[in-house]
Amino acid sequence: MAVVNITINGRKISTQAGITILQAAREAGIDIPTLCDHPALSPVGACRMCIVEVTGQRTLQTACTFPVSEGMEIETDSPQTAKARKLVLDMLFSERNHFCPYCEMSGNCELQSLGYRFGVDHWVFPTYTKRFELDASHKYYLMENNRCILCGRCYRACDELAANHTLGLRQRGNESMIHADANIPRGESTCISCGTCVQVCPTGALSDKRSAFMGRESQTQKIKSTCSQCSIGCGMEIVMRGGNILRLNGDWEAPVNKGLLCVRGRYEPLCDVRQRISKPLIRTEGKLGETTWEQVMQTLTEKISATSKEEMGLLVSSHATNEALYLINTLFREKLQVNNISLLNKSAPELPGKRRGSLNDINNSDVIILIGADPVSDQPVASFIVKRAYDRGARLIVVDEKENGLSPFAFMNLGYDGIVTAIDLASRANQPVVLYGPEIPGKAVEALQRMDAKAVFLALEQGVNTSAAVAMKFNNGFNPSSVKCLYVLAGEQDYGSADLLKEISKEAFVAVQACYMSPLMERADLVLPSAIWSERSGSLTNMEGLVQKVNKAVEPMGEAKADWDALSLLAEKLGKKIDVSQDEISSYITRLVNERRS
Repeated sequence: MAVVNITINGRKISTQAGITILQAAREAGIDIPTLCDHPALSPVGACRMCIVEVTGQRTLQTACTFPVSEGMEIETDSPQTAKARKLVLDMLFSERNHFCPYCEMSGNCELQSLGYRFGVDHWVFPTYTKRFELDASHKYYLMENNRCILCGRCYRACDELAANHTLGLRQRGNESMIHADANIPRGESTCISCGTCVQVCPTGALSDKRSAFMGRESQTQKIKSTCSQCSIGCGMEIVMRGGNILRLNGDWEAPVNKGLLCVRGRYEPLCDVRQRISKPLIRTEGKLGETTWEQVMQTLTEKISATSKEEMGLLVSSHATNEALYLINTLFREKLQVNNISLLNKSAPELPGKRRGSLNDINNSDVIILIGADPVSDQPVASFIVKRAYDRGARLIVVDEKENGLSPFAFMNLGYDGIVTAIDLASRANQPVVLYGPEIPGKAVEALQRMDAKAVFLALEQGVNTSAAVAMKFNNGFNPSSVKCLYVLAGEQDYGSADLLKEISKEAFVAVQACYMSPLMERADLVLPSAIWSERSGSLTNMEGLVQKVNKAVEPMGEAKADWDALSLLAEKLGKKIDVSQDEISSYITRLVNERRS
């Protein structure tokens, strides 16, 4: 890595060759004001707030786009730069109707903060000369064009991060406007509601409907956690105020998603309308009614103790934490010797001896084979990364028998019988990546085994914590015919019907540990209320095999308990107390997953 020596504000600095003045200044702890710049986006120098003096240059230069070179001398805070930045701000405030007291982002706005910093206390140029439209058609956010500064962060995020290309810039000069598709309302556009544009907006132009006017950033608390809506395990920040969740943001520092979230991770968890189970329930005279934890534990303990291991069954959701999976495995399989156990969702098949990859490998690939999986519906952030690779020039080959969300981007769309053709094309690539899911047929699995060593494989698992569940062998099959006592760890998993239990004897005793009411309750004799994603701590293992922390943001509703907490209580009641720390469980899961992936 080449090093250059530069001088910023009289201070000698050694930094990496090729980076920009802004990057070098930030590394040295020197502040340069910006508006259009964002660390996750490519620089464009649109707002001109970061202009600096560079010795030898005729005019002021944008620090976000100007690369450093050996011996460069830079002034970031000279009278000339301060005067130019003040002019930029005066012009920005004049272009739209920035009346801060009525703006949802007042107190959090980057434009407003710079106004205070540079002493903007009146309008130098005429303003409020034209009313700009407000677009409230989108389900989750508002577009207030009166507050837009045309920095381009939103459409760059849509292009570069989500790779959806919905947003753009139309017209010219003071008529310029951000638009969606062919200038249609956001709610009718191709917007996929990932919310990335809202998160990167520096003003109140884009704002979240649900959390509007509910507190400034300085009044909120941010809790880092892991999204539990699919198997990717995106890093997120839970934004809190007064014990309430305001919104969910992507964590720019998260290694898996690097700030990206999808609609399932950002908006849907806060808009869940399913009926919560907040108290233990027990069936009496054919009806489920509220009871106490003591009563349900006593009844459950008696039923399990009176049932032989051959007549005991266990169904487990991949929405469970590592801690819950460990406890239920230790209690039922090791302590009670129960072997009739199954995972509630399918898992991707093993590909022994193949090199396991990560989502980051997609960024460097030149040919991508997608087979037996549809990330657009099941792992949306993965589909964003695939589309980014497509934009960069990678060729996508979709192998599927049904409609696939990524088919429009494919170089070739093949049926499963075309897997050999796909493999032949991938063999000529430099960095082929194979993304496969649980729907892949056995013949295709056999064909993939013949791919050469340069190919990288990544299983797009259904569910959430499927990697850990499979590593613990919860997917070895289930025989419903012999079950007389069934324990269902359902968690937050959504069941559209009661078909899950249709082969279980009507005389069988069914205990369900769940967060929401569902058709499962029609068969349940006993229900344990479980905490949802925001009400529990623990860890999850993503499809790359990475164990990540889940942090509690709010207290469980009513008498609900975290999944592992309820199982610990059950183990204690059965006289099988399991004493283990979360760190020990994480180490155990990591070892199992790595052994499976090796």
